[in-house]
Amino acid sequence: MIEIQQFQFHIVLYQPEIPANTGNIGRLCVGTNSVLHLVKPFRFFIDDKSLKRAGLDYWHLLDVRIHETLEDALKQVDPQRVFYCTTKTKNEYTKINYQSGDCFVFGPESRGLPETMLQDHSEQTITIPMSNNIRSINLSNSVAIILYEAVRQLNH
Repeated sequence: MIEIQQFQFHIVLYQPEIPANTGNIGRLCVGTNSVLHLVKPFRFFIDDKSLKRAGLDYWHLLDVRIHETLEDALKQVDPQRVFYCTTKTKNEYTKINYQSGDCFVFGPESRGLPETMLQDHSEQTITIPMSNNIRSINLSNSVAIILYEAVRQLNH
C-alpha cells in the first residue's frame, strides 16, 4: 500500500442530501487525511445508519465539522484557496496545480451550488469533463476524482 503524505485538504458539502454519498465521502476524507465540512441543512440525520454504513468502520477516524452556513465553514477553515466544483464552468479540474490546504466546495446532489455563488467566484470554479449524455456524475464519485487528482499531484 502506498502511504499518503501528511497533507490535508478540506471537502465542504453544502447542504448534502443523500446520506450514503456523505458516508462515502467521509471514507475518502479518512483515506486522504482530509477534513469533511458539512453545511446545514442536511436532508438526513448525522447519525443515519446509511451514512455510517457507507463510511464503514472508519467514521470514528473522520475529522468532520458541522457548520450553520458556508461562510462559517470558510471562516473556520480559512483556506488560501477555495474551489467551487460545478458542471457550470469550463475550468477543468486537471488544469489546476493543487496545494496542501486547498478547499473544495460541492453542492447538493439535486441542484448543485447556487448560481450566485458560482458567479461571485467564477475564477475559482472547476469541473470534471463529461459527455452531454448526463447532467452530472454522482457526488461521491466527483469528490473522489477531484480529491485524488490533488493527492496525486502532491504525492509526486
